[in-house]
Amino acid sequence: MSQSRVAGPARTTDDRTPAPCGDGEEAPAGPPEDPPPARRGTAGGITWRIRLRRDRTLILMTLPAVLLVLVFNYIPLLGNVVAFQDYDPYVGDNALQAIARSPWVGVEHFTRMVEDRLFRQALGNTLAIFLVQLTLFFPVPIMLALLINSFVRPRVRAVAQAVLYLPHFFSWVLVVTIFQQMFGGAGMLAQTLREHGHEGIDLMTNPGLFKFLVTFEMVWKDAGWGVIVFLAALSAVSTDLYEAAAMDGASRWRRMWHVTLPALRPVVALLLVLQVGNALTVGFEQILLQRTAVGPTAAEVLDTYVWNVGIQFGDFSYAAAVGIVKGIFGLCLVLGANKVAHMMGEQGVYKR
Repeated sequence: MSQSRVAGPARTTDDRTPAPCGDGEEAPAGPPEDPPPARRGTAGGITWRIRLRRDRTLILMTLPAVLLVLVFNYIPLLGNVVAFQDYDPYVGDNALQAIARSPWVGVEHFTRMVEDRLFRQALGNTLAIFLVQLTLFFPVPIMLALLINSFVRPRVRAVAQAVLYLPHFFSWVLVVTIFQQMFGGAGMLAQTLREHGHEGIDLMTNPGLFKFLVTFEMVWKDAGWGVIVFLAALSAVSTDLYEAAAMDGASRWRRMWHVTLPALRPVVALLLVLQVGNALTVGFEQILLQRTAVGPTAAEVLDTYVWNVGIQFGDFSYAAAVGIVKGIFGLCLVLGANKVAHMMGEQGVYKR
């Protein structure tokens, strides 16, 4: 009795099942099938709901910081509307009523800014102080980090870090007072010169040295605190790199040049971009405390100019216009510096 065969579907060239060969061997399988495309709104096949449920603990931890930035940094931006008004805080019972009832003047305050000689003077002083600080202050934490990292004994390294960190916790009032006692007209330097028959000097009231004075004060106060970031970057460098360089005959300076400094390069690029973004913010409290001693011609910067115009004279609209220009200028500087970092092969603040 013959058995009937059921005819199966015809085999096509797209069939992925290996077909038997004449000698009992299997034919090689075709190329693997492509995975199904990810659904819209997914990343790597994981929906945003799954990621939200997976990262809910981290989101809850960052929520207070996000609310803090939102309340104190973003919501106040709505008040910049007064830059386009002749704002009068006394035409309403509260700030919202005053904004609603103040007349609109368009870009009148921005036009006035271009013609204001005091604004141009404050802008020039701000940029001059920034360039001095960028040249003299920015490299100091890097050099201190390299010096501390070269210490062999951990105890010596810890003591050096503590001594350098300590001035960061001093207020600017205390820092200016210390410098006044050291370099003022009745300070220790002037008295020492008088005791040896020389004329005493007062560096705290010299307008020509003011830019270098505030930079020196910032170095003494904050350079040690800036070392933390660079030491953290150096701690991630593998010791195998130093050992391999030493075995190849590299001296200590060669190891620093070819191992240590390349490890610091991404951090230096990032901090340099952020430093350029703060070009128009050179220290309000520090300069305000010394503005009277040297005069506004040398010490008036944008921050003190806005405070003087807006708070002392009550010209809130014009002060808001200056603040908007300062913010836009700082944003352009960050974007430009970040572009330069990308051209140098570094990540910068954000990736390309």
